[in-house]
Amino acid sequence: MYSYEDRMKAIRLYEKYGKRPAAVVRELGYPNRRMLAKWYQEYKEGRLKKKVFRTPKFTEAQRKTAVQHYLTHGKNMSFTIQELFYR
Repeated sequence: MYSYEDRMKAIRLYEKYGKRPAAVVRELGYPNRRMLAKWYQEYKEGRLKKKVFRTPKFTEAQRKTAVQHYLTHGKNMSFTIQELFYR
């Protein structure tokens, strides 16, 4: 995740460099061209959020179950994923 300041820095450079994403990515090392275009579009539409919230992929109970399975069944990640169908 990139902070609001990091995203704004990339957007300002994008505008400064004549909307050339490769130059921005080369200088900053982030983001990729598609993400930069998405950030810029959100910025133009006034939708660029200061905080980005992601919903957890798994519940806390699912995480505990996975960790318990991992620890009790040979500490094998791929086996745990297959057994619990977490993909």
